[in-house]
Amino acid sequence: MAGPDAGVTATKITPPRPPGRYLRRARLIDLLDSSVDAGRGVVLVSAPAGSGKSTLIDGWLDARSTRAGWLQIDESDNDPAGFWTYVAAALHESVPALPDAVRSAQGDGFDTVVGAVVNEASAAGDEVVLVIDDYHLITNPDVHHSVERLITLRPPNLLLVVSTRVDPPFRLGRLRVRDQLTEIRADDLRFDTDEASWLLDAASTGMRPEAVDRLHRRTEGWAAGLVLAGLSLRGEDDIDGFVDSFQGDDQLVADYLTDEFLDSIDEEERRRLLEVSILDRVSGPQIEQVCGVDDGAAWLSDLASSNQLVIALDRTGTWFRFHHLLQDLLRAELERTAPERGVELHAAAGRWHAESGDLMAAIDHYLQGERHVEAADLVAENATTLLNVGRTYTVTRYIERLSDLVDEHEGLAIVHGWVSFVTGRFAEAERALTIASRLDTDGVDAGLIQALAAMIHLARGDVASGLAAVEVQAPITEPTHPMVLGGVRVMGGRFDEARPYLAQANEMAASHPDYFVAAVTPTFEAVAELEDGHPDAARHLAEASIAFADGHRIGEAPQMALAHSVVAKTTTEPEPAIRSALRGVQLARRSPENVMLVYALASAADVALEHDHSNADSLLDEARSIVNRCVDPGIAGQYLARVEARHGHADRAPADGLVEQLTDRELAVLRYLPSKLTQREIAGELYVSLNTVKTHCRAIYRKLGVDGRKPAVQAARDHDLL
Repeated sequence: MAGPDAGVTATKITPPRPPGRYLRRARLIDLLDSSVDAGRGVVLVSAPAGSGKSTLIDGWLDARSTRAGWLQIDESDNDPAGFWTYVAAALHESVPALPDAVRSAQGDGFDTVVGAVVNEASAAGDEVVLVIDDYHLITNPDVHHSVERLITLRPPNLLLVVSTRVDPPFRLGRLRVRDQLTEIRADDLRFDTDEASWLLDAASTGMRPEAVDRLHRRTEGWAAGLVLAGLSLRGEDDIDGFVDSFQGDDQLVADYLTDEFLDSIDEEERRRLLEVSILDRVSGPQIEQVCGVDDGAAWLSDLASSNQLVIALDRTGTWFRFHHLLQDLLRAELERTAPERGVELHAAAGRWHAESGDLMAAIDHYLQGERHVEAADLVAENATTLLNVGRTYTVTRYIERLSDLVDEHEGLAIVHGWVSFVTGRFAEAERALTIASRLDTDGVDAGLIQALAAMIHLARGDVASGLAAVEVQAPITEPTHPMVLGGVRVMGGRFDEARPYLAQANEMAASHPDYFVAAVTPTFEAVAELEDGHPDAARHLAEASIAFADGHRIGEAPQMALAHSVVAKTTTEPEPAIRSALRGVQLARRSPENVMLVYALASAADVALEHDHSNADSLLDEARSIVNRCVDPGIAGQYLARVEARHGHADRAPADGLVEQLTDRELAVLRYLPSKLTQREIAGELYVSLNTVKTHCRAIYRKLGVDGRKPAVQAARDHDLL
């Protein structure tokens, strides 16, 4: 799935092809035209399955000169990142700049994405039509919120058409009051007698008007019921008898389809229909591989030409789908009569989609085919690809669905750990780390495990333990690993040691690619340059990092906080500096990694104090409160101490020079101070008495010019003693 649009399935954004026999429903099309001409910018077509919603919309748009964007919803579109990516792809012909605009905006959140859609659509000038079909499959409140925001901000030239089985959770009453909504419902979509006669092809079958009228009453004008009746009439000699026995409500039609329609076709055709129904979109080669036949394309073409419930999805006659009603009923019958075969078919479909590069469809079929290990393998192998395009929600959902394997599948445990970490759920990350460490008996994933362990230590505020975790280096196979090896060293003040690892991370992230690593690695480089006294280089790195992140939908990641903090500290103008400083704090608070948050707060306090901002003292107090609960905050603690000293908020500044050189024994004790060991435990490690350790500690504090263990660790790092 290479490239930014590789995940977009063409059939999702192509309007369905009208059926071979198409009826122009003038009364409904005139209603739509007149309401749109009156300036109502939202069309809601809400009716049960089989009512003819999609056919009506497609026929209406086909007669208009406006080019429409069509998005066919499926359950994977509950991920907001995927949903808006598909919207942009659907509107690409009408608004060519939209995909790039959406891609850039996703880093700043989905409200910004909606703003980009509004701006680009407005700039297009001509009428822009977006059709969202089967919206009832959307259940994510974030998607609902963003679509309603689009409705609220909609420019006059944007027409939104929503087709659904149930009303979406929008504030429809407000739209009605403002005369912005056109509604077409089940009663509107019912076929009248003349339309029913045409749909039943009464003239060809010899059906008398009285029979048409009776069948119309029995189906209540329901399109699917009429279509099913018409299919059955083709081989029926006793038309009047058939009409008398036919029932038209959806449940009875379902029973009819199961008991009569399927029984009226030969066994091979019945079997084929049931098997193919597990596929959402079907093509000849796909049927051949999944079902084990050699005539998939010919069979599908013949079926589509004779059955209006089989819908073409492109103009070449390659891809089709079953009408949802027919598909639901066929799937239910397959589950009733051959559930084991259904499981086998889903597994085969999973393999086909995996080989074709449709990752999410492959995982979904594997899950339904009870091939959880194969699904977990795909999630583990492709997590970076999914996260690169903002599919955090999707990855999290897969982990939840594979919860029975999280404790047993090494790759899934690692993905769970990293996703938990970057979303601020550190307890879950630690649990996943423990599981992954237990499962990685061959050391295959030792690098990612080591990197996750180090980052959790930093999140907990223990730089010393983070450094200890990376002392023995595991083989580097993924770009995340060298990023962490360098990042931990930066936060521990070992800048020269860090740079080669960060350079390696940049190189690997560009070649894989890994957008998250490519965005975050320069933030560590920027911090190192700033701490080393090179503000211009630091600013250049930080700004480049932010630009890359925004362009790849990572701008809202908490790990981008330090880049904004560096920009704040290297900006001389008060307003931009304070804005960047507070942005860094905003991002850091989303995932309270203690070391990162302290650094962002210290930077913000520093800038705020320099420019007399009212938040300065509260930022400083918050940073100090976090440092006080950290085992070893590394350079973040040092930075805070410098800020306090420079602005007169500390009793003493860090010592400029040692009062006296430390002895070898004092240096030995000093090396244990960043750890979690108590003084008694340090004494045990050094085979000396507790009183000896206490004496050495007092001497260390005096010589470093500090009054406690944590300041001693910070001062020792300043003097390159740690």
